Amino acid sequence: MINEASLPLALEAPEWKLPSSRKVAVVCLVLTETCLFSIFVAAYLFYVGKSLTGPSPREVLELPVLSTICLLSSSITIVFAEGAFKKERKRLFQLLWLLTLVLAAVFLTMTAIEWHRLIYEKGLTISTNLFGTTFYSLVGLHASHVIVGLCLLLLVLIFSLTGSLAQMHRERIQMISWYWHFVDAVWVIVFTVVYVIGR
Repeated sequence: MINEASLPLALEAPEWKLPSSRKVAVVCLVLTETCLFSIFVAAYLFYVGKSLTGPSPREVLELPVLSTICLLSSSITIVFAEGAFKKERKRLFQLLWLLTLVLAAVFLTMTAIEWHRLIYEKGLTISTNLFGTTFYSLVGLHASHVIVGLCLLLLVLIFSLTGSLAQMHRERIQMISWYWHFVDAVWVIVFTVVYVIGR
C-alpha cells in the first residue's frame, strides 16, 4: 500500500508564480486597442460606398505596396534584433534595431506622401465626405500607433548606443516587440479593409 511518505518528490505540484506585470499590461493594452480598432474598422465598412459626393476610394486610392512591405519586414527585423539581444550580440542588435526603425520611418514617410497627394492633388480631406472622414480616422489611428512605436524604438536605440541597455531589460525589449507585432498585424487588417475591400 502506498502512503504519502512513499510518493516520489517529482509528483509534487510546481510552485505557481504570478505572471509578469509587464506582460499582463501589454496584453491588456493590445486587447483594448483591438476593441478600439474594431470600432473604426466597423465604421469604415459601414459607411463605405455611402458618400453622396466624390471622390470615391476607387478614384483616389493606390495600393501602398512598398510601404506595406517595409512595415511587415520590420516585424522580421525586430524578431532577429530581439534574438541578438538575448545572445548579447550588441552590434548586431543595434544594426537590426536601427533597420527596424528605418523601415518604420519609411512607412510613415510614405503615408505622409500619400496624404499629401490625397489632400492637395485629389482634394480629399477629412471633411470632404464620409469616405474622407472614415479613411483619415482609421489610417490616422494606425499611423499614431506607428509613431508611438517609432518613439519607443528610438529610445531603445539611444539607450543601447549610450550603454544603458543591459540583459535585465530583456523583458522590456520583448514587450516593445509585442507592441510592434500588434501594430503590424493591425496594418494587415487596415490594408485589407481600406485598399482591397473598400475599393
